[in-house]
Amino acid sequence: MAAMVALQSSFTSLSLSSNPFLGQRLSPSLSPVPVKSVEKACLIVMRLKRWERKECKPNSLPILEKMHVKVGDTVKVISGHHKGKVGEITRLFKHNSTVIVKDINLKTKHVKPKEKDEQGQIIKIEGPIHSSNVMLYSKDQNVASRVGHKILEDGTRVRYLVKTGEIIDAKEKWQRSIKEKAEKKEAEATT
Repeated sequence: MAAMVALQSSFTSLSLSSNPFLGQRLSPSLSPVPVKSVEKACLIVMRLKRWERKECKPNSLPILEKMHVKVGDTVKVISGHHKGKVGEITRLFKHNSTVIVKDINLKTKHVKPKEKDEQGQIIKIEGPIHSSNVMLYSKDQNVASRVGHKILEDGTRVRYLVKTGEIIDAKEKWQRSIKEKAEKKEAEATT
């Protein structure tokens, strides 16, 4: 009976009004603890536009896209303003899956003078093209083709052109491209 009296007195202490909330707030010790978000902001800022946001891995590094082309590959542009042109890839941007092809997609850049005596100039630079808009190209047979992967008898994994069967990743080509780059740097250093 004493329990019933205590229960009735506790109900009368609750003021029921026209408010749709019928009970009173719980004490702070009984309220649920707010859960904080686990998502981390990307600390590394790539060259992105202000409205672009890049997805990040848990270690705050940007997610890099796999690409079917490499630096030094000869490619043909298959869509866009420069469709049908052939060139060599000079740079890759894996964070947004774009490539720079030599002498294709030229943009005009106005450069301000940096020193007092220097004059401003207008220069042409290559703009990036999305990697889906380029296709590997065979200079020997003048045909664009998709890329395939196969393992040779000695166990090396190489890329090849599907239409022609031509192997792209030959050691001689890589060594030749490295030598050409070194000679180009030496020529620039001497001038």
